[in-house]
Amino acid sequence: MQTWEPERPGGQGLDANQEESGNRAIHALLTDPDCGDRVDLVVTFREDAEGGAYEVWSRRGLVRFRRVLRDDGSFDFPVIEVMGENPIGNQDPHALDSLDAERTAALASGFAADEADRRFIAPAYQSYPFACERIAQLFDSPHAPDLAISPTDWAQGPYAGNHGALHVRQARAPLWFAGPRVRPGRHRLAVRAVDLAPTILAACDLPRIDGADHSGRTASERGVEPDVYLRRQDGRVLEEVLDRGAAPARRAYLFLMDGLHMTELQARLEAEPERYPNLTSLRERAAQVEGGSVVNFPSITWPSHTAIGTGAWCGHHDVVNPSYYLREKRETISPQGQQILTEGFSSQAVESLYEAFKRVRGDDGFTAAIYAPFGRGADHAALENRNTSHRPTLKALTEEYATDCNPRWREEGRKSAIDESVLDNRGIAQVVELFSRADRPAPDFVYHELTLTDGVGHEYGPHSDGLADALEEGDKRVGRVLELLEKTGLLEETFLVLTADHGMAPQDAEATHPANHFETLGFAGVVCEPMIWLRDLAVEVERQGDGRTGRVLVSDNDALPSGERPPVEEAEVVVEAHSEGEAPRVVARGSSGPGGVFGFATPSDVDSADLALSIRAEGFNPRRVRLDGRSLALDLRELLYGRNDG
Repeated sequence: MQTWEPERPGGQGLDANQEESGNRAIHALLTDPDCGDRVDLVVTFREDAEGGAYEVWSRRGLVRFRRVLRDDGSFDFPVIEVMGENPIGNQDPHALDSLDAERTAALASGFAADEADRRFIAPAYQSYPFACERIAQLFDSPHAPDLAISPTDWAQGPYAGNHGALHVRQARAPLWFAGPRVRPGRHRLAVRAVDLAPTILAACDLPRIDGADHSGRTASERGVEPDVYLRRQDGRVLEEVLDRGAAPARRAYLFLMDGLHMTELQARLEAEPERYPNLTSLRERAAQVEGGSVVNFPSITWPSHTAIGTGAWCGHHDVVNPSYYLREKRETISPQGQQILTEGFSSQAVESLYEAFKRVRGDDGFTAAIYAPFGRGADHAALENRNTSHRPTLKALTEEYATDCNPRWREEGRKSAIDESVLDNRGIAQVVELFSRADRPAPDFVYHELTLTDGVGHEYGPHSDGLADALEEGDKRVGRVLELLEKTGLLEETFLVLTADHGMAPQDAEATHPANHFETLGFAGVVCEPMIWLRDLAVEVERQGDGRTGRVLVSDNDALPSGERPPVEEAEVVVEAHSEGEAPRVVARGSSGPGGVFGFATPSDVDSADLALSIRAEGFNPRRVRLDGRSLALDLRELLYGRNDG
């Protein structure tokens, strides 16, 4: 076995210069009365002498693990330390897979089982499927944070519903397959969102290539025949749902009902199948994955959509969050805030499904992203300003299908629901126009985002009557697509997928996301829920051999694109001598000058271990180090768990 460190080091996680601020931040996030009870987990990667380890801190316990590459090419995640309870010890992908199971867990958690908007589930009754893999992958990207927070189930208000956490309730999406090569029925599988892309390409019989697998190494580098379908493939083909002996699909159509909670979908279809005839019909002939699809961490739209569209986790496609900080540029960017023209944020080291179809089918192939947040390489992608449809036809179709929009949203003045309903209607108009053209073939691949279920889940709650109405509206649109495919004679040759980009949980409107308390706790950093990038000082200390002088070099811990750390001038430096039985005394005080250097006199009879430096600079977290180089960081294990076994 070989320890497999983060692929592209770029400051992510905690290095030696961040031990102090990192420990203080973890302690504050877990214990502060204003946010501690809202934090389930604080996750990081920390460098050490053996290559580094991933850490998951919680009030109930700590786990540290490594990622290792086995001789057979698979990853393993050996645990190297546990204190208290392993907070991600339960990784059952089938936990909480029904509404009844959620009710039971909510009741055991001390919350309401039968009030949909208060059906909260405590960490003790959650599971964390593929937790080690999903944590480790995040820190492969240089865009990854220093700390990532997974909040408790209900602590992301002021919305009625929300998502983003590591646990299964917010990280599970429904998953069905139908069409050529599909083995219908119920399949009890543990599936990740990155498994969808290679399964789609295998169903369509695209060739395997000399691409990189989950380890980041190509088949050639691994000494094997081409064995993946994409330039970077973290997922696997779900052979259990495919019949390789059957004729392949000619095309693929991916429905993504954004934010649709799996247990809610199941419960609605079982209780009122006649209200959702198209989804009910599709499910009856589909391969249904009982555990659903476990999505990217964080379980949020832009990272998750891109993972589904590339077969690569966000730590490899680089869109690690809806908004994230670029250390080398001192800049925060926001693909989700930008909404349009965002395909350039994803890494060129990964390949999109659109690009894979184009690579094989060439100019004869045509692909479409219907308002999907990830459309890189799609011929038709309205969010990338590539709308190939005939505008007058689109306008007429949009007006024709306007009756699919539920009037409730306008009657209740829900602007976001109105906008999403209209957007979904425009998407259907685009699909009908694209499949009805006489001047070019029908699309080989469509990634169709239906947004309304997410917006209504946020506004009304994931188990509300509003969500039921949104699902009914979505059912009509799924039905229009299926009817169109059947009318054009394409249904029997189309591989269909229905899924979502994340789950969702009801929220306590008063419990805002704990990451937003970070700056009020007195830290310097950049916060983009649920992630934190610490702004720290790199400090180097030296003492001359005669013991009479020392110096400190202060720089920005975040390197520039050149790899250099810019010096920090005018940092306040205080040097204290700590002698046993005596009060600390200041032996030097001053500021860093040109080059970030401050030199000072030291009493030669005081050991370097007894001389402590305090360094402060505006915009950075303070540092405290001994003159022998050792930090004066908090002992987290002692403070959180009452002992230090580490």
